[in-house]
Amino acid sequence: MTLKFASSMVAALFAWSAAAADTYTNDPAHTFPNFEVSHLGFSTMRGRFNKTTAKITVDKAAKTGSVEATVDAASLDTGWAKRDEHLKSGDFFNVEKFPTVAFKSDSFKFDGDKLVSVPGQLTMLGVTKPVTLQIANFKCAPHPMLKRENCGAEISTTIKRSDFGMSFGLPAVGDDIKIAIELEALKDS
Repeated sequence: MTLKFASSMVAALFAWSAAAADTYTNDPAHTFPNFEVSHLGFSTMRGRFNKTTAKITVDKAAKTGSVEATVDAASLDTGWAKRDEHLKSGDFFNVEKFPTVAFKSDSFKFDGDKLVSVPGQLTMLGVTKPVTLQIANFKCAPHPMLKRENCGAEISTTIKRSDFGMSFGLPAVGDDIKIAIELEALKDS
């Protein structure tokens, strides 16, 4: 009887642990990776990607989580079609050969109850490099209209595009790319 009770307790503990993690899907109307780069030292050119999908798992009690995000590289938008066409070409994002940019992580870093960073792997142009996303204003609360838990955050990092093999126009067009992502994700039902 004791062994059966212990087995039941272990099974219940595993079931509780699995239930403690919540899964979220990004809200495409409120998730946009933005980027900026120096243009010939005269100005800062900015753009964004209009299509992103992400699955995020967060266990707030255990302070763990994971994320898999995919950006549609062809959704690049700088506000000028001719520049967008060049950025989508083989000189930069080469969207025909590499249609997506991806980020994957299975590690969240918390400071107390506050999510502060997500180290992971960024894959762009077929090259995968470690990247740490800095997290600000992380908040989870019931969405006032949808009546489901919604999480949001402001995410930032800086990468060197040459690390991923994107070297066209260097050094006139900057190597350091500042990335800022506004993210909202609704809890899966």
